[in-house]
Amino acid sequence: MRKAVFPGSFDPITKGHENIVRRASLLFDHVTIAIGSNSTKKSMFSLDQRRAWLVDVFSDLPNVDVDDYEGLTIDYCKKVGASFLLRGVRNGGDFEYERTIAQMTKYMAPHLETVILFTDPEYAAINSTIVREILRNQGDVSQFIPDRIPVSELTR
Repeated sequence: MRKAVFPGSFDPITKGHENIVRRASLLFDHVTIAIGSNSTKKSMFSLDQRRAWLVDVFSDLPNVDVDDYEGLTIDYCKKVGASFLLRGVRNGGDFEYERTIAQMTKYMAPHLETVILFTDPEYAAINSTIVREILRNQGDVSQFIPDRIPVSELTR
């Protein structure tokens, strides 16, 4: 079984994330969206809220599930039996960062293969950090988040 883990903070989930997961669901037998605890990021939304959004957005994909974890992503992948680590890339800067992470992952977990998918061009500028900043300043983010998420849930 080709099982992939797509790790991230998803704070909040964007149309770019959705694009990657929907395309990956066609490539892998199973995709786990893994909400990680990142020590360098302070979340705007609770883990429960992010999980609920992800479950709702992908409720139509039977081979996609949502989980959360702490610690190293490679340890989580081993725990759930995933052979593939899925990463999404928007631009050259993302690519350089993800390449470095993929190379370190290969040193630490030779059995784990990193697969990088480029977002479709219309989503390349969407970034969770920018979406949060727009939200903090009472801007409209409806064009950047999945249609299944009511904007009112983001502005409470």
